[in-house]
Amino acid sequence: MAGPTGHGASLDDLLREQVTPRHHLASYSAKHWHAQLSQLTGTRRGYEALDTAGLDVRPDTLIKWLSDPECNVRRSYRDLIHTAYENVAIVPADPLPDTVKDGQFEISGLVKTGNDERERGTRRAAPPLRIDASRGDWSDIEALWQAGDLRDDDFEDRFIDDIIVADIGEGTDGWEFSGSSYSVELG
Repeated sequence: MAGPTGHGASLDDLLREQVTPRHHLASYSAKHWHAQLSQLTGTRRGYEALDTAGLDVRPDTLIKWLSDPECNVRRSYRDLIHTAYENVAIVPADPLPDTVKDGQFEISGLVKTGNDERERGTRRAAPPLRIDASRGDWSDIEALWQAGDLRDDDFEDRFIDDIIVADIGEGTDGWEFSGSSYSVELG
């Protein structure tokens, strides 16, 4: 469901207003193992990530590595440093709140099912399409969201298949949102 129309938001915009998606911290952009190791050893969280990744070296080895960026470090150790770095750099998505999963959605815009295509949710149109999200199965949407793989089109498809259809059925011949913009409000 394409972008917001000014009086509400698309489904994706609405979700991102409610919770923070998985994202990469901009401050973690080092490419070389030495720069990554230096940044990781600057925080307790970084040391924990190195430990979790399986980097097990003596303190004097770690000091040697930190003092010499040209030090010959085995590929397996560089891979562990990189893994720890990426694990710290990626912030997991917030879980989807119950207010979204149990919410009442109102969708305004061009809605089509079978041969019935009409504008919804404006003064001169049919009422908005109302969806009780608590009847749906959010598991696929949540899994994609947590993995950072929930794209606008995927979200629309999953929302139609798993939430709309679960609440009001398949429609005459499926549901389509063929207009250029939509408004989605959560109540």
